[in-house]
Amino acid sequence: MDLQYRWMVFLGVLVVQCFTDDSYTKHMDNFIKVVEIIESENPELEPLAVLRGLRKAAGIDTPFIQHYLGPLSDTQSLVLKATLTDYISSVLKHWVVQDLEEGVVLTADGTTVALTPLLLGLEAGLKSTSWPNVPGLYPLSLTKNLALSFLQHSQADPSTSSRLGPGGCWDNVRAPRVFSLSGVASLATDAQINGGMDGMILGKHVAKPNKRMLTLSSLLRQYYNYQLTSAGLDAAPALISQLRRSNFRKMISLVSLKKQLARSLSIYRRLDGYRNKQKVDMDKGLKEFVHSYMDCPAIIPRCMWEAQPYRGTPILLSPPLSFLYIHHTYEPSQPCLTFQQCSRDMRSMQRFHQDDRGWDDIGYSFVAGSDGYLYEGRGWLWQGAHTKGHNSIGYGVSFIGDYMSSIPSNRTMDLVRNQLAKCATEGGKLVSNFIIHGHRQVVNTSCPGDAFYSEIQGWEHFGEVKT
Repeated sequence: MDLQYRWMVFLGVLVVQCFTDDSYTKHMDNFIKVVEIIESENPELEPLAVLRGLRKAAGIDTPFIQHYLGPLSDTQSLVLKATLTDYISSVLKHWVVQDLEEGVVLTADGTTVALTPLLLGLEAGLKSTSWPNVPGLYPLSLTKNLALSFLQHSQADPSTSSRLGPGGCWDNVRAPRVFSLSGVASLATDAQINGGMDGMILGKHVAKPNKRMLTLSSLLRQYYNYQLTSAGLDAAPALISQLRRSNFRKMISLVSLKKQLARSLSIYRRLDGYRNKQKVDMDKGLKEFVHSYMDCPAIIPRCMWEAQPYRGTPILLSPPLSFLYIHHTYEPSQPCLTFQQCSRDMRSMQRFHQDDRGWDDIGYSFVAGSDGYLYEGRGWLWQGAHTKGHNSIGYGVSFIGDYMSSIPSNRTMDLVRNQLAKCATEGGKLVSNFIIHGHRQVVNTSCPGDAFYSEIQGWEHFGEVKT
């Protein structure tokens, strides 16, 4: 992006800040606070009316949306201060210009969510009277965006376009204002897909008969701000953002998803006068979606845990590799339960590996937190420094914590044992008959801890070292 354009974006951000309180960053917590203000100043409005009022304030209304949710002309305008109107518009209106994505917010779990598909899913759920069917839930939250993205990709040069994604990085994870994409933007970015999944999950939840939602803000706070206990995700309620992909997998079948994709595109073409009737290969797009967002675990990228740059020249791996080496960090000794804590632990380990041990970077390929996410270390492409003498033939995954006398939570282990393993084999990163080793099997160490090593001996793909 050229300097002049970045300067224009910077000035635009300053203008928004002038119109809004400095505390109103693009964080879900701030959006929830704004919703609470709206609810307190409009106490007579039910959650459905608040949702429609938010859309009206932001000017989000299209023939496609009206087809399912009706016109906004009869919707009561919210009592809002001018600063709140500007803020609502800035966080709800989704658009991408070059590498900047607007209409998205950072959530407490470290993921980024587009608000419009989330709120449209909730509105469809609250409006529904035909349980278990929720008219408009799929297309408004997710499948229209997916179908249009697949269509756009089919018409573009595959070498310069993407079917899905990408993710990106915030300028500041504590006070997020600018979100920069990490690659070529599709019409279904990671944030839109996250928001779409959440919209479907929560929309289905509020559509249940006799399910009364007290306030919109309380639902969002419970979903996005749940505080894990020492038992981690194993003792957590099902309806929380950290379990987004797990809940989405449970609620949808591939057959219904494919039907909804075709139906969404057909209705969009008819309502918006879209004349291009080119057929779209939904199967390829659907296969990529399932692999990237249903089979693979969510991985927090380096930029989000504020990694320092790699020192030296990285060495490329040559996948598919044959081994997956399991570690524990030992220090930090306690499992991390929040994005903030896990990020601190990642930075601490990187400092230790770079400054004390003199390595180029954090040694592990990936690190498993107990917050429901994997954290990117050296990733899929670059050789790690995790298992001496074996770094070129396998990936090293470490679990944050000391597991000499205890083991990680079941959900944390599942991230690696099932999700990462499936993601790697189907994505060509590991051979199908890959072997799992504990660090101690090939290096003189107690890692990954006595209790955890005993546990992984029962995992599929575990193997003894051949001599």
